[in-house]
Amino acid sequence: MTENTAQSLLDSLTSPKQVMDLSDEQLPLLAAELRKRIIDVVSKNGGHLAPSLGVVELTLALLHTFNMERDKIVWDVGHQAYAYKLLTGRASRFHTLRTLGGIAGFPRRSESPYDRFGVGHSSTSISAALGMAMARDLAGGKEHVLAVIGDGSLTAGEAFEGLNLAGHMGRRLIVVLNDNEISISPNVGALSLFLSRTLSRRWVRQMRKDVLQLLRSIPRIGQKLALYAMRGEWSFKSFFTPGMLFEAFRFTYIGPVDGHDLPALCRHLQMAAAVEDGPVLLHVRTCKGKGYAPAEKDPTHFHGVGHFEPETGLLIPSGNKTPSFTGIFGKTLVELAEKDDRLLAITAAMPEGTGTNLFEERFPERFVDVGICEQHAVTFAAGLAASGFHPVVAIYSTFLQRAYDQIVHDVCLQKLPVTFCVDRAGLVGEDGATHHGVFDIAYLRHIPEMTLLAPRDENMLRHCLLTATTSGLPCAVRYPRGAGMGVPLEAGLRLLPSARGEIMQEGERVAIVAVGNRVRPALEAAAAIEKEFGFRPLVFDPIWLKPLPAAQLAGIARAFDRIVFVEEGCLAGGFASAVLERWADDGLLRGQRIRRLGIGDAFVEHGTQAQLRELVGLRAPDIIRAVRELVLKD
Repeated sequence: MTENTAQSLLDSLTSPKQVMDLSDEQLPLLAAELRKRIIDVVSKNGGHLAPSLGVVELTLALLHTFNMERDKIVWDVGHQAYAYKLLTGRASRFHTLRTLGGIAGFPRRSESPYDRFGVGHSSTSISAALGMAMARDLAGGKEHVLAVIGDGSLTAGEAFEGLNLAGHMGRRLIVVLNDNEISISPNVGALSLFLSRTLSRRWVRQMRKDVLQLLRSIPRIGQKLALYAMRGEWSFKSFFTPGMLFEAFRFTYIGPVDGHDLPALCRHLQMAAAVEDGPVLLHVRTCKGKGYAPAEKDPTHFHGVGHFEPETGLLIPSGNKTPSFTGIFGKTLVELAEKDDRLLAITAAMPEGTGTNLFEERFPERFVDVGICEQHAVTFAAGLAASGFHPVVAIYSTFLQRAYDQIVHDVCLQKLPVTFCVDRAGLVGEDGATHHGVFDIAYLRHIPEMTLLAPRDENMLRHCLLTATTSGLPCAVRYPRGAGMGVPLEAGLRLLPSARGEIMQEGERVAIVAVGNRVRPALEAAAAIEKEFGFRPLVFDPIWLKPLPAAQLAGIARAFDRIVFVEEGCLAGGFASAVLERWADDGLLRGQRIRRLGIGDAFVEHGTQAQLRELVGLRAPDIIRAVRELVLKD
């Protein structure tokens, strides 16, 4: 079959049900075409390349075995769902992946009826699929429900909570474990295939029940005999397979199976579907980045990648050589740790993404990657802090949401000195609604004992980090994704006076209070206003979001009757809300005309950061417009 003919195969599919009718010869051809399409689009749009390439055969086997018009698949995280999107009616729109107005980078219920559950954060699939399985049973349905979860996601507590309840309930459910880390030799794989094929058959399972029942019926020694028999079975299976853990959760364990062997995958999925008396776990071994040599060689780099040359895998330079906030954070943390051996760094499966890999290289004994376990990371840090150390917990804003309870009870209630470095605060871009860090101000500022800093640039980030790690208090520092402002870095670090902001520009008539990375566009807007109206607005950077620079803000409330607040976070419960609450309590609200620019009461779509800031009104022109409206409304 020629390349043109093979390429037409994907475009000819209008429904996932058609995949069920493909021949054994067509499936590998379609797999190659899927990989080519994914590489071509991700090289232009960026995205999660290696995870999606690793599950091409698994996706085909799932759609070849199960009926997507009836059966339900829940993808965990959704990093690996590109092939699924292509095969469920979105091939013609796949070139719009992660672009403004295009298809999302993650499964999304509003996008397709085949996206049964919206995802973006890890370890939710088993719980959601179990809920669907119970709903099916209550409604008298017969469909299969599957959760596809990676070995990384299986480290999180919620995944084990789902396994535990699924085993307890005993409902019919299939969990597919996509394992791309553990090496399995061919010999063990062959023996495992034999064990899975034999021990999971219905007649074998029934015979096992009958034998155990017979043993238990023997007077006096029956229970012991049954227990010995079960221990023997567990020892036998666990010696050859890693299935004992899942059997302990009362799952029927099948596997491991080669995740790139389509016939074997289909046979094992059929085997899993045939088990009718409880949950099943199918262990699939895959290669992350399969079929694209650069991604196979460096799956971490190609997990989430920007623009690159598909022929070579080389990144296409963005043209902006300014160091990122993340990079500056990583270097500064190492600098601080050189002088303070009580400092430790903790991250949740994101050492490169958070910049803590630099700390790991320099101080491996003081670095901990806890895996995808944000809740554990925070309480673990609290234990360290309670023992005299000062842990720095670096987690993306959107993922820190998962540890809210631990921040409240394990850190702040006990007044423990844990520093939270909240990376990706604000709009993150193409990953969309599940990943925007727009809620952290609102969910952190109301917690007693918590302090919160928002640096306007990379130089101020360094000072904020020193201040946070020497404060002796729970403290969070929020900073955005991407390149810094390009400002020069001061040679030394300085402590910031508590609850004290900085006036960036003295002015009259209008005050602009801008938070974090919105300070620069506020200054740009102020310069344009001066040219248009002949006066200079005041621009104030609070730096401290909690405790508020109350005295300086009170001075603004008294001196100005036109005030604009700008923050890259949600308006409900955000910084402006905090200030207005304080002014109301202090009797400083006297009819001033106020505009609040920020994220409204809606989730923000995916697109570039620049596009999204234009969409929600957070650029310099939007600040100019707000000031103009206040000035002209006389």
